[in-house]
Parts: sequence; structure tokens; C-alpha cells
Amino acid sequence: MSSPILHLKRPYRAILFDMDGTLLDSHVAVERVWRNWAAAYGRDSAPVMKVCHGRRTIDTVREFAIPGMDVEAEARKIEALEIADTDGIVPIAGAAELLARLPSDRWAVVTSASRALATRRLAAAGLPIPAFMINSEHVTRGKPDPEGYNKGASLLGTTADQCLVFEDAPAGIEAGLRAGSDVIAISSARPHPFEPNCPSVLDYIHVQFDLA
Repeated sequence: MSSPILHLKRPYRAILFDMDGTLLDSHVAVERVWRNWAAAYGRDSAPVMKVCHGRRTIDTVREFAIPGMDVEAEARKIEALEIADTDGIVPIAGAAELLARLPSDRWAVVTSASRALATRRLAAAGLPIPAFMINSEHVTRGKPDPEGYNKGASLLGTTADQCLVFEDAPAGIEAGLRAGSDVIAISSARPHPFEPNCPSVLDYIHVQFDLA
């Protein structure tokens, strides 16, 4: 049985996309890097896997750091490994077609990745580099704080409550909701099941919306 299509009746001023797990599926590469990092420090990787998606690298490192660890140096090391590892990164179904239809000044990416990592993964997935993007360098507080989504909306000349947000991870969903946006969860690349507190669709083939 095919999944139903979600029709959103409200028109939106702009669309804000998370990247990993939302526009593209990078979970194989992400978890490969984080499992190796956890193993190198004798850490159980399972708790790391549950929270590393959708957050800034430095926030996850800080949570699982061993005493005396240089958190910023470790975050830089992990990012370099992630930039080098693009094996298995693919677009979410319907993402490329949707982005091709949207005017470039009506959508932005709001990601916990750095710009260098974001552009690398978007290119690996064959997706366009957005004209507007909020990266980890642009915020002082990562998701689930709404700062990124508020800044993304501002870049597009609107406010977050006039935007539709697409997300995949608990931290990002919370950030979008706290910003006052309508949030849709993309589920096709979700490596760890959870029950989102917002509507959920498999991919972009299964959702329809309008721009104001």
C-alpha cells in the first residue's frame, strides 16, 4: 500500500530545510565516523548514535568528552573526517525536483554542519548549493535552540512563524517548533526510530504545499 500524500493548506512565505536526513541521507557516513570516534576513546557508541544526528559536532563531543579532552580540537578532527567521507550519501526522494521548482530567494538550508561540510555533502548528493544557508558558524546556540531557524527566516526577509520547516531529528524538530514554524518530519532516512511531535511524511513525493 502506498503512503498517503500530506496536503498543507496554509501558504508559506519561505521554506527552511535541515540538511542531513532531510534533504539527503548521510546517516551511513555520519555513523561510520562517530562509531570510530567513540571506539577510539573506549566509549559505547550506542548513546552517541542516539544524539549525534541533527546537532552541532561540538555539542556532541562536549557531551561525551573524556576528562581533559580538547573539545574544539576533537570537533575539528571529526569534521575533517566527515568532509572526507561521502560514501553512501544520496538525496532524499523528491528533494532535487522540489528544490528545482522553488525560487532561490524563498528557501534556505539551516544545518548544524559547517559550510565546508554542508557544501561537500550537498554536492555528493547532487543537490544545489543554496543561495541562503545558516551553518554551525552562524549560531552561538545549536539545535534544539531556535536561533538557526530564526536567522534563516530573517535571511529570507520573513519570520519563522511564516515558514515551513522540514526536519528529521528530535533536536531539529524542537528547534523549528520553538521558532514558531510549522514543522514536517522526513522519515525515510531516520536511523533511530522515534515518534515526532509533528506531522511526518516519508519523503518529498508525499507532501504538497504552496508558497504565499
